[in-house]
Amino acid sequence: MIVVKQAELTSAGQLRRYSWEHLEDERGFLTDEAIDPEEDPLKITPTEEFQRVWAQ
Repeated sequence: MIVVKQAELTSAGQLRRYSWEHLEDERGFLTDEAIDPEEDPLKITPTEEFQRVWAQ
């Protein structure tokens, strides 16, 4: 799996978004490595929910 959009919600409630249009900033970056679902626990987010969060 390759990440093309990444949304992170910090413990303080701050939303960070990364994509090919915004690869990195002083707080983080879009992962540059493939994700292995067997090694990296993933939480599936429905498309509609991800798009709603992404648009904030």
